[in-house]
Amino acid sequence: MSQYTTGEIARLAGVTVRTVQYYDSRGILIPSDFSEGGRRLYSEDDLKKLRVICFLRDLGIQINDIAEILAAENAEKVISLLLEQQLLLVENEIAEREQKRDAIRTIQKEMKFYSNFSIENLNDIAYQMKNRKKLNQTRAIVFGFGIIAELIEAGTLCLGIIKGIWWPFTIGFIFIMLLTAVSVRYYYQKIAYICPECHEVFRPTMKQFFFANHTPTTRRLTCGACGYHGFCVETYHDMRGEE
Repeated sequence: MSQYTTGEIARLAGVTVRTVQYYDSRGILIPSDFSEGGRRLYSEDDLKKLRVICFLRDLGIQINDIAEILAAENAEKVISLLLEQQLLLVENEIAEREQKRDAIRTIQKEMKFYSNFSIENLNDIAYQMKNRKKLNQTRAIVFGFGIIAELIEAGTLCLGIIKGIWWPFTIGFIFIMLLTAVSVRYYYQKIAYICPECHEVFRPTMKQFFFANHTPTTRRLTCGACGYHGFCVETYHDMRGEE
């Protein structure tokens, strides 16, 4: 069985000799043997134990608590739980970093659409990014309304063609009109627009919203703040920001 001196076990665990000596003085890493000259010798199990101690220290656990954990009958279960918590923490940190990475890439992508990029443009992008998730959720809900309407129309039409029963199609058509009105109203209440000239976030009237030419992400509107008339960028209407 391998045996290590204080210097060797410190090197293998990536700590200083003084750290190993400190853990020895606190009684949580006692050497398993001594040489004829009185030098401390550590086994493979001691090395594993030292690595566990270092890990627990990295988690911010105090020395006294580490001693109690290692001495407990269910030490393995406690350490296993700590590992699960640490894994969850690391995964959350990775997710946060990935979000920051995606945010940077989005900003870089958006910057290409501005000929003269400014702080105001960056603020517009930041506002869009902040509300993008909510905007996508809103669009998904409206898309769901559309799917329901399509299914009702297709089902009642097939029933009329195959069975010759047309009254469900009439009722379905009326329901689809109501569903469409509700979905349009819902979408209108959830969105706002950013003026590319003055960078104000505004909401058009329902009439302007309904009849304006639009793309999936923009709508041709008139800004009430500066009078600009043209395509404005769609974003989520954060009602809390108006309070």
